[in-house]
Amino acid sequence: MGIVVVEICDGNLIHTIDLEGIIESKYPEVAVITNDCLSFCGLCALKPYALVNGKRIFAKNIEQCLDKIEKAIEEELAVYQ
Repeated sequence: MGIVVVEICDGNLIHTIDLEGIIESKYPEVAVITNDCLSFCGLCALKPYALVNGKRIFAKNIEQCLDKIEKAIEEELAVYQ
């Protein structure tokens, strides 16, 4: 388990990319967890999103969301540096 946890819903648009592979290879301190549901009903259908250490990160498209997720991860990791 990493010091930063990224949670994604398996019904969300962000699940269409290999987020676990992308994030965990770039940031070994991060664990990506896929859940059946994160209880943000409606958001799954509207925008790609993830939770980074419990903070909701979302964007208009997958690429922007991935960029925001990486930025949030770097901010979380900076606390431990």
